[in-house]
This record gives sequence, structure tokens and C-alpha cells, in this order.
Amino acid sequence: MLFPFAAQEVEAADLAHGKRVFQTCSSCHVVDSEATRFGPTLKGVVGRKAGSVQDFRYSQAMKDAGAAGLVWDEAALGEFLSSPKRKVPGTSMRFWGLWTQSEIDDVIAYLKANP
Repeated sequence: MLFPFAAQEVEAADLAHGKRVFQTCSSCHVVDSEATRFGPTLKGVVGRKAGSVQDFRYSQAMKDAGAAGLVWDEAALGEFLSSPKRKVPGTSMRFWGLWTQSEIDDVIAYLKANP
């Protein structure tokens, strides 16, 4: 790589942007603890089976999605963040979706940084 510092700056900028975009989610979700709010904790969500946070009351649709094998990898998270009700019809998540692919990618990068 010719410009290693430039790549690090872009990555840091993406995480910073992801953190800013996540503020939209933070009224219902946290990433820095195992606690739940209105929504389940998103700490360690990347790679986790859907509907699997212990003691959280998921919609039946989310429980069924997890039972059917839905795992929150980057692709599944991207689809869900784009349109929650299209990815998991019947979800109780009250969010319409993020506007741009950049927002989605950066939020996923931020979530990955909070295992």
C-alpha cells in the first residue's frame, strides 16, 4: 500500500461517521454494554443469531427469523438497516431504514468495532 496513513484516516472517518449515524439508533439500542433499552443491545451483534439476546422480548417474526437461521452478518445487517420490515416482515422495530449505502456501511463498521 502506498499511502497507509490515508487508509487509516478513511477507516477512522468511517467509524466516526458510523458512530454519528448510530445516534439515530441510540434512543432504543446500546453498543457499549449488555443492557437493553426499548430494543436489544447491539454489543456483539455482528455474527449473532437474530432474536437471541437473553431476556429481551422479541417479536414473533424476529424469533422465527432466528429459528430459521438468520444470523446478523454484514449482508443481513445491511438488508435489515436498509428496510427492517422487508428483511423481517412483522418485526416490531419502529425504524424505516437508513438513507444511503454509506450510512449502512459505516454503522456496520461501528457495530463491528463494538464486539
